[in-house]
Amino acid sequence: MGGSIRAVKEKAEALVVAAKEIGLEVNADKTKHVVMSRDQNAGRSHSMKTDNSSFERVDEFKYLGTTLTNQNSIQEEIKSRLKSGNACYHSAQNLLSSRLLSKNLKIKIYRTIILPVFYGCETWSLALREERRLRVFENRVLRRIFGPKRDEATEEWRKLHNKELNNLYSSPNIVRVIKSRRMR
Repeated sequence: MGGSIRAVKEKAEALVVAAKEIGLEVNADKTKHVVMSRDQNAGRSHSMKTDNSSFERVDEFKYLGTTLTNQNSIQEEIKSRLKSGNACYHSAQNLLSSRLLSKNLKIKIYRTIILPVFYGCETWSLALREERRLRVFENRVLRRIFGPKRDEATEEWRKLHNKELNNLYSSPNIVRVIKSRRMR
């Protein structure tokens, strides 16, 4: 971490020296760096050279399960998490639509299997577009849990409306959870 390429180079050199002192070696093929800036021209070079090593520059990488981009954009991270959430949803789809399980148990399954995909979400700064994508995802899961409703007037089955889902779920929606975690 550093405010300039020079500062990062100095820290990288110090890392290589400190690693050698304790008998470790920094693998230059596996070590990468990213320049995070809103300026497109920041850190133009594709690699950073130190005394004996050259570290490749990348535009994005995954660190502790979070995708970091050179533009410091959260959209790719949210897209990745929604993709993982959809995979969890599809794997639990049969459980969520089963008539053998109570709605309370299905909600517990949702909270323990699907929602943990959004771990660390309190660091996200959400635009309205991302908030909408998250609510659409949650509503899809809730529609599977609560199932269709029989319309009394036409006696036909229909999907539950978003307000009906919110009333049935009775817990804060995913966007409110994210915002409350951020405030906590």
